[in-house]
Amino acid sequence: MVVIVIIGLLSGVVTVSVRSYLIRGKQTVARMEIAKIAQAIDTFYGEYDRYPTSDEGLAVLVEKSDKFADGLLNKMPLDPWKHPYEYNYPGQNAPYELICFGADHQEGGTGADADISNTDVEAASE
Repeated sequence: MVVIVIIGLLSGVVTVSVRSYLIRGKQTVARMEIAKIAQAIDTFYGEYDRYPTSDEGLAVLVEKSDKFADGLLNKMPLDPWKHPYEYNYPGQNAPYELICFGADHQEGGTGADADISNTDVEAASE
């Protein structure tokens, strides 16, 4: 009986430990995808001398055009929790905002629910 209790306690510790690595991994993927999408938005700006409007959203980056035969992105991006990224133009602290709302897909939050934006990604890369 004692052995079963010890195994149960150890499995609980391992599960909590592994879960935090999975969350950090998903957040890292979201940061990388935001950087890639931001690069596509900046390429769009360089070519058309404007940012996509909020109405156009990220869909305009997927559309094929004369200048980009395959579009700037292969497909509509989803965050690691399978939610669409939020795109706002104009942004509050930058020309545009690109946001992943985390696991809960709600504004604000901590841990797995923390928001990640292009301004966070840009600040981290400087």
